[in-house]
Amino acid sequence: MKIFKFLFSLVLLLVLAGGIYAFVLFSNAGVENYIFKDFKPNLTTQIFDRNGKLIANIFDKEHRFYANYDELPPRLIEALVAIEDTAFFEHDGVNIDAIARAVIKMIQAGRAVEGASTLTQQLVKNTELTPEKTITRKIKEALLAYKLENELSKEQIIERYLNHIFFGHGYYGVKTAARGYFRKELDSLSLKEIAILVGLPKAPSSYDPTRNLNLSLSRANAVVQRMFNLGWISEAEYKQALAEVPTIYDDTLTQNAAPYVVDEVIKRLSPTLPDLKSAGYNIELNIDLNVQELAQNALKFGYDEIVKRDKDANLSVLNGAMVVMDHQNGDVLALVGGVDYNKSNFNRATQSLRQPGSTFKPFVYQIAIDLGYNPMSEVADISRVFEGAEGEKDWKPSNLGGSLQGLVTLKDALTRSRNLATINLALDIGLDVLYQRMLAFGFSDKIPADLSIVLGSFGISPLDFAKFYSMFGNYGVIEEPLIIKNVKNANNEIILSFESNATKVAEPEQVFLTLDMMKNVVNRGTGSNARVAGIEVAGKTGTSNESIDTWFVGITPEIEALIWYGNDNNKPLKRIEGGARTAAPVFKAFLSEYIKLYPQTKRVFSVPDKVKKGMYNGQSEYYTPKSPFPQKSIHSLGEDEMLF
Repeated sequence: MKIFKFLFSLVLLLVLAGGIYAFVLFSNAGVENYIFKDFKPNLTTQIFDRNGKLIANIFDKEHRFYANYDELPPRLIEALVAIEDTAFFEHDGVNIDAIARAVIKMIQAGRAVEGASTLTQQLVKNTELTPEKTITRKIKEALLAYKLENELSKEQIIERYLNHIFFGHGYYGVKTAARGYFRKELDSLSLKEIAILVGLPKAPSSYDPTRNLNLSLSRANAVVQRMFNLGWISEAEYKQALAEVPTIYDDTLTQNAAPYVVDEVIKRLSPTLPDLKSAGYNIELNIDLNVQELAQNALKFGYDEIVKRDKDANLSVLNGAMVVMDHQNGDVLALVGGVDYNKSNFNRATQSLRQPGSTFKPFVYQIAIDLGYNPMSEVADISRVFEGAEGEKDWKPSNLGGSLQGLVTLKDALTRSRNLATINLALDIGLDVLYQRMLAFGFSDKIPADLSIVLGSFGISPLDFAKFYSMFGNYGVIEEPLIIKNVKNANNEIILSFESNATKVAEPEQVFLTLDMMKNVVNRGTGSNARVAGIEVAGKTGTSNESIDTWFVGITPEIEALIWYGNDNNKPLKRIEGGARTAAPVFKAFLSEYIKLYPQTKRVFSVPDKVKKGMYNGQSEYYTPKSPFPQKSIHSLGEDEMLF
């Protein structure tokens, strides 16, 4: 009976082999249109920070990094061939001997117990054919395998196989799997790690070491055993590999360390690069992941403090944003669009338009300085009533706390963020002049052309606002914020490069006078909660009507950081919240950690050549040729000189 089965199997095998051979020789029908020269699998695009740290992997359907043949370790190829297709380098695409063995064992067992597909056939099946299990498809697979072997070298076939095949856990290609499971490049893998990888394609889900480590190790040991039996590894290598239990990592596929940043990068590049998620680009950002983490932590700190002060805060809408920028060149070092991305992916740093409140005042004061005012020039801090249009209420602005100081210097008015003094300064300048100068700075022509602009009653995103604030730290030059530095293609060639558009809007010595007033805001005024020992800080607090928006913008000699908190539904925060209490301490928390991280950061603002220092009313103050000290302070006039 056994002899009969054997003879029957042998005859069947010969008929099958002969049929396939005849088919190959006399018919190429159905396969002549297959072209194997082009192999362009989807590749993962990677985003890196300014220091080369991975920010995220982005991909469409398949997460894959490509490995050229010369990147594949010889031991990896040996292990693959040993367990999948020992005769790979001898056959022409189909292994007749393997088919014979498989057929005989199938007949003897009454079921399929051994595969006979070569690596070439497996590649064809996975790249060119449907998964249907029919004789027609199997014959076509064999024909295509022969055709593939005639058009490509063995090395090219191995390269394509190892880059195309699925290795479980969402990893396509052996390079992806090595990085994912072991956080290693291919040339750093141990024999046991190699054995785990080449054992995966047979049943990727079952042998996934993050899910079934023991099963994966057992499969890997079978690979090692096979290599030893073939004499391809020594006994010492064999024993060492069997004993090894590699460290396995269960990382997310994207490894997204800065989701708000990644979303913004995708949004900006997708129109130009429609294949952004499938072409294997390498994107370098100006973001510093270390600074990004500091900013995220600082923003969360401020959020938690608000919640402590207001037990009734609506946590579903309470949120914040933070932008950190190098004002010297426009590089965006951190971009945090919310307190928790997992709860809300809306990017408040780029998409939310919020009223800047008093953080807008420095621009008004800069215009005054550019017109020849000096920080010691005086302005009336007195109440004004502005008649409303027909049917509307009169507008009667007031200072925080309701106090009036009569005449105050520009420096004191900005230091104490006095609304009435700023409004009267704007009227002195002229609203038309003020508006035109704002447009010259680059502000949108949609900003109001009336007095409400003085108190920041218009919407602007934190990132856009950070752009305009760069003029103070950069002494009159506005830098366009730069998130992306460059984009390289899969061949490591730069295809897109980004540079800041710098616009000079004021002279450095004039801007320094405003910057010095903003230093006083932090040293003695509303921004005192942002003060950090050992480094000069200039800044401005801001709170819109009813504490709907709270801001602080802090400037050091090298960077600026802009912080905002509010409710997404534009409902007011608790009355006690404001720029001074809510946002300024966040800057202090951030900067304190920043100077630990970068202790060599510049600590003192430079003084432009045309800036002079002299005594005025018993105090040492700055002036410039264009903005000299006032001839007399009204406070120093005698009674016979008083003007009414």
